[in-house]
Amino acid sequence: MIASHYVYWTFFALMLIGLYVVISHGNLLKKLIGLSLFQVGVFLFYIGLGKRDGGSAPIISDDVETYSHPLPQVLILTAIVVGVATLAVGLALAVRIFEAYGTVEEDEVLERDSADRVAEHDRERAAEHDGGGT
Repeated sequence: MIASHYVYWTFFALMLIGLYVVISHGNLLKKLIGLSLFQVGVFLFYIGLGKRDGGSAPIISDDVETYSHPLPQVLILTAIVVGVATLAVGLALAVRIFEAYGTVEEDEVLERDSADRVAEHDRERAAEHDGGGT
């Protein structure tokens, strides 16, 4: 039973690898790659569900008796377009973050944000202290 569905297990493994990359890495580019892997796993899973044994593409012909279901393929085609657009936005944000912080490591960006917030808070306190005495 499990061996007969090896294709689905392969897709599931691909999704898990993508999820692991997203969770375990702090590099924003690696996270985008992990998201893409996860997305490809989901796409292949849905396409695999629509495939029937001995089925052909849904093009009417006298030689074909069994057709694969076309709906998953149509949905995934749309999802691929949305996925590419989402990846482009993610890459653009990563480039902008790199320009602003000089790194795409999540930890370094958060540390720098925290340090900037503390410095800004200290400046505000100093300004209040100087302004209150005059």
